[in-house]
Amino acid sequence: MANRVYNEENRQYVIGGAVVLLVLIFIARLFYLQVLDNDYKAWADSNAFLKKTLYPSRGMLYDRNGKLLVYNQPAYDVMLIMREIQPFDTTDLCDILGITKAQFIKRMGDIKNRKLNPGYSSYVPQVFMNQLSAQEYGVLQEKLYKFPGFYIQNRTIRQYQYPYAAHVLGNIGEVNQRDIQKDPYYVQGDYSGRTGVEKFYEEILRGEKGVEILLRDAHGRIKGRYEEGKHDVVPQSGKNLTLAIDMDLQAYGEKLMQNKLGGIVVIEPETGEILAMVSAPTFDPSMLVGRMRGKNHQLLEKDPNKPLFDRPIMAYYPPGSTFKPVQGLVFLQEGIISPQTMYTCYHGYPLRGGKPACHGHASPLNLVSALATSCNAYFCWGLHDMLDSRKRYPSIQEAFEVWKNHVVSMGYGYKLGIDLPGEKRGYIPNSQVYDKIYRKRWNSSTIISTAIGQGEITSTPLQIANLAATIANRGHFYTPHVVKKIEDMPLDTLYTKKIKTSVDSHYYDYIVEGMAQAVAGGTCRGTYLPDIEVCGKTGTAENPHGKDHSIFMGFAPKDHPKIAIAVFIENAGFGAEYAVPIGKLMFEKYLRGEIPEASKATEEFIVNSVIMPGNAL
Repeated sequence: MANRVYNEENRQYVIGGAVVLLVLIFIARLFYLQVLDNDYKAWADSNAFLKKTLYPSRGMLYDRNGKLLVYNQPAYDVMLIMREIQPFDTTDLCDILGITKAQFIKRMGDIKNRKLNPGYSSYVPQVFMNQLSAQEYGVLQEKLYKFPGFYIQNRTIRQYQYPYAAHVLGNIGEVNQRDIQKDPYYVQGDYSGRTGVEKFYEEILRGEKGVEILLRDAHGRIKGRYEEGKHDVVPQSGKNLTLAIDMDLQAYGEKLMQNKLGGIVVIEPETGEILAMVSAPTFDPSMLVGRMRGKNHQLLEKDPNKPLFDRPIMAYYPPGSTFKPVQGLVFLQEGIISPQTMYTCYHGYPLRGGKPACHGHASPLNLVSALATSCNAYFCWGLHDMLDSRKRYPSIQEAFEVWKNHVVSMGYGYKLGIDLPGEKRGYIPNSQVYDKIYRKRWNSSTIISTAIGQGEITSTPLQIANLAATIANRGHFYTPHVVKKIEDMPLDTLYTKKIKTSVDSHYYDYIVEGMAQAVAGGTCRGTYLPDIEVCGKTGTAENPHGKDHSIFMGFAPKDHPKIAIAVFIENAGFGAEYAVPIGKLMFEKYLRGEIPEASKATEEFIVNSVIMPGNAL
């Protein structure tokens, strides 16, 4: 009897426990379906609603003179909701879209592949084909009723008014999973800026998406807007940008640089605004628009001359003799020399047996004359007196750090902060680098190439142009920037703040005079203009892989300057050969508005010159 009662009590506990367990499982399943499982939520929503994303109009780009550069054109994406697809004639759809059946099958497989498409849900709209033209859209729209589960999503694509400034303007492309994880604004199939201004100002240009909520009936058919659009969200257009670029000057620079490797950077000294930024070789930005974007991008990537490489901000070279004004400023500031200090030159630096070598000119000479003639020995003597004398600094390491800090204050060794992605910093070594290389046994002769902008020193064309602007301003600069104005927004204060170097402004007068004399009768005679006083400095950067690089840096007019420039041409020899005449033509184009007859022969020579790997000059 007792055993029977005991067994009955056990059965009650077992049955009760089973019931509780089932209830817990049921609750857990409901929680998962209603809270955790996105597919269930998507299914519930898709039964009653179709939420259509309304893409905003992307902000347009203008040049400094109001010319429209980049605008929007309508495009159409073919979307599908996998769960709503019913049997249809796939051959008919493929013919309309201009694809093969194999491509159709592959695309459907890619959409369902959660490795390729982690956000996949059979209830959520997916992109089947993007960026149909208006003509393709019209043909499909007429027959869309034959393909249940497919619909059209309106969006826009970029159009370029001119085939220039591809690196500055940038381009847009489809987002990847990293973009989606980083910013919840994006979903699969969205587009964002990938390079240039389009990328740097993405959040300003893209605007805010809207949504249109459409009501479905029990058969999934669209019955109209839910509550007459009460819950719809209107998209907000992106803001327009006015660039500092002068498109006429940009186009002319690209014309001069065709069939060459290198770059041109033109800056307005008074503001730091970039008037032109040419990277050569370049490409037409419209190549990276539409469904041909991927194929064209691959072609550009395979080009051995690297047209996708933005040389003005990404390439770094030895600055060569354009670095001599920096040396002169440091020596003046530290009291190593005065403007009257004379050094000798016997076709080279005497303490190293004539190395580095130098061309013929008067000797001895002072700083202004040394800049005008681009004397190598003068700046080697200066570096010697700064680093090897213990009168001012207790050690060579301390002397070199003082030198380095002055150089850095002039915009070298670190990124300047231009409003474009991908800027490189160049390189200015510190004393620890040389201590490690030479085991603390080094002096000025060990690193004498540094005196003339060679050795370990590297810089970007942007940094050289910024130096020209700094000298033009007599000791200060504004962070170079390509955007002049943002619609209804102020520019970042980074681009409006004056940055002073560590060198007193009055010392710049001697550098300016030396650069003016270089144009009047020195190494930059090729930039002489009879009615505009130009200041310039040539550079010839040694190239261990071939012919030396040709460099020019300058500004004009001498007083109240309006333009500063750096020209860099790979494998073109002396600075005076190609970089100087290009600098002159750019000055004339911007300051006169046209090229005078007297310069037409120079223009024709430069335009027709081919300076590419494998071509003899």
